[in-house]
Order: sequence, then structure tokens, then C-alpha cells
Amino acid sequence: MNTRIVIGDERRLYSEAIAATLNLVHDFEVVATVNNSREIVPTVLRTLPAVTVLGTDTKGRAGRCLADELRSAVPRCRIAVIGTSPGAPARRQEAAAPGLLKVVPDNAALPQLVNAIRGLVVTTANTTANTAQTAHAARTANTPSAAHNSAKGAAQAAAPGPIHSAALLRQPPCGGRSLSTREKEVLRLTAGGAPVREIAAELFLSPGTVRNVTSSAIKKLGGRNRFDAACIASKRGWL
Repeated sequence: MNTRIVIGDERRLYSEAIAATLNLVHDFEVVATVNNSREIVPTVLRTLPAVTVLGTDTKGRAGRCLADELRSAVPRCRIAVIGTSPGAPARRQEAAAPGLLKVVPDNAALPQLVNAIRGLVVTTANTTANTAQTAHAARTANTPSAAHNSAKGAAQAAAPGPIHSAALLRQPPCGGRSLSTREKEVLRLTAGGAPVREIAAELFLSPGTVRNVTSSAIKKLGGRNRFDAACIASKRGWL
């Protein structure tokens, strides 16, 4: 099951860049990006993500720390705050609520953010597992060894190791060599932001042919759209 994530930051370009990057992680799904601080809590209530990622400059109502406001409204949602100083409210909250909120430095690499999100999810899973194990142990008081083994097995299953850069991105269903030269040309121009008609003029093709070539590349790469396919191909050095 994918980890559902909401990105909340008033800087649209910043939040959309983070969302696009996290969507490349094979078991992450960004379900919403929100650029209005007043809409973040309602969006989280509506989409019920496992983790909400907040920018440090995003404030709640009346200047209140948005992480604090979000925790009050949706206690079960874990929060990752990107880029904040050691004395900021989010830092103090992290110390007061370990496992519920994680602060990631602004200059952190992608694996650090991914590991922070995974850590929050694992904490949730372990809490749920421990609750179930406690109930199970109470029902099986005469077999303590069985309860202990069950708890140990569940904890081991729920806690993956740290994630590194090489393991982050979704692996597409084909190798780079299976992209045709034309598909690579179209994706290269797409990665530069060119619209279909501009690509057609550049390559002396009809817009319909460009769309067909793009559709073929998207299917080969497993992308969600032409920009996603171009991003996947670019990150793997195929363009």
C-alpha cells in the first residue's frame, strides 16, 4: 500500500517540486499540494494522508504554528516540517512529541526527507502493532512466550532500514535502450517544457505524430503523463 502524503507550503513552485520528486518514490503517493495555509487543515481532513509535509514559513491562523494547529485538528496525521531553525516551535514540538513530528533541515538531501517520512509511518505501524499485541497478550496470559514472539515478529516486519538514493525512485518497466531515437528526442524537448506544437515544428513532425510518440514513451516508462515520463528518462541518463 502506498503512503499517502499532503504537501503544504505557500511557495507553489517549492511545493510542486517536492511533490513531483516524492511521487517518484515507488511507494509514495502525493494526494494533494496546498499553497494556502487556510486550506491545509481542511485538505488533510478530506484526504486523510499518513504524513503531511509542511514548509517552515507556512503559518496557521493568527500566526499560530501550523504544525500545532494540524496536530490539534488531526491527531493521527504525522507531520514532517522542512527547514526550520533549532529554536523554532516545530523543533520544540519534535522533542515533545517524538514519532509524531519530524523536522528535516532545508539543506537535507532527498533520502533524509524520505527516511523521515518512512520513520513517521513506521512509528504509526509500530504503535498499532503494539496495541494489538497488548490485547493479544492479555488474552493469552498463559502463553507469554507466544505473545513475545508475536510482538518481536511484528516489530521486525514493520521497521525497514534506511533508504539511500539508489533505492528511491520507481523502476520503470523497460531499459533506456528500448526507447527509440525519436522517443528520446521528443522526451528531451518535453523535459525542457516545450509544448506539443513546438516539438512538432522542431522535429518536422505533425502534432499527432508527436502525441503518438509521446504516448508510446509514457507506456514504456510507466509515467503518469509526458512530463513524468521525461523526468524518469532524464534521471536515468537516457536523454
